[in-house]
Amino acid sequence: MADKKRPVYVQYVLGGLSGIGATCVVQPLDLVKTRMQISGMGGAAKEYNNTFDAIGKIVRREGLLAMYKGLSAAIMRQATYTTTRLGVYTSLNDAYKQKTNKAPNLLASMAMGMTAGAIGSFVGNPSELILIRMTADGRLPVAERRNYTGFFNALFRIAREEGILSLWRGCVPTMGRAMVVNAAQLASYSQAKAYLVSSELLNEGIGLHFTASMFSGLITTAASLPVDIAKTRIQNMKVAPGQAPPYKSTIDVIVKVIRHEGLFALWKGFTAYYGRLGPHTVLTFIILEQLNGLYNKHMGVEGSKSGL
Repeated sequence: MADKKRPVYVQYVLGGLSGIGATCVVQPLDLVKTRMQISGMGGAAKEYNNTFDAIGKIVRREGLLAMYKGLSAAIMRQATYTTTRLGVYTSLNDAYKQKTNKAPNLLASMAMGMTAGAIGSFVGNPSELILIRMTADGRLPVAERRNYTGFFNALFRIAREEGILSLWRGCVPTMGRAMVVNAAQLASYSQAKAYLVSSELLNEGIGLHFTASMFSGLITTAASLPVDIAKTRIQNMKVAPGQAPPYKSTIDVIVKVIRHEGLFALWKGFTAYYGRLGPHTVLTFIILEQLNGLYNKHMGVEGSKSGL
């Protein structure tokens, strides 16, 4: 029987659902990563010594549920960024295969991943900015907190108080980070997977995917964390009327961090970032494959894969 073609929108929906499922598991580590990245700004004393110290202090001061602050924004980020990113990548991948009758090589995969990441991060920047602010709010003195009650409250308040274009503050470093992440993930994942299989250390299956994903997460974390810190600082900064913003650009953030906090401060929150990125990648793709399988089974689609 001929393969039944799957509607393009399904690729976007399944991609978004897989990202949302993974985010619900790893959101606490994303919050810790953000708190650590903005700790010690401008040479101030660091609030946290390490990831575990941060977790302990947040739970002790704000309660256990504080670890899930910003979850509504995190879900909306996945509904926008991941839906677009995975949908665009899958569409580009399918188009490449149809045109060339072969799977894309490493460079083509990296180019498609970077393109999908850039488009997805532009679409998802408002929810990314809101997520950063909501997860960072608890560390501020009560009088200085923004006190957003949820995603849409934050969305309308930012648009009203700061202007609608403020929702895209930090868009350039966000897109840069997404391109670095996608390029590093695809390259390191494929190389790690090929090595593990050729060395007969692991066979095809979840164990192989998990190991390759965790290695990929390590490389991706090291490559993208400096850009991620710049993005976080820019999106979280407060700009007083008539005053210059604390940071002007990605380069300005990086220079000031090195000058005031030291070179290795660019990798602040490494453990939390890696602890989030690795499992999030694994969970996203495992959930995506399961959703694809269920869709194919119930809709009578034969031989269709996720394209990832």
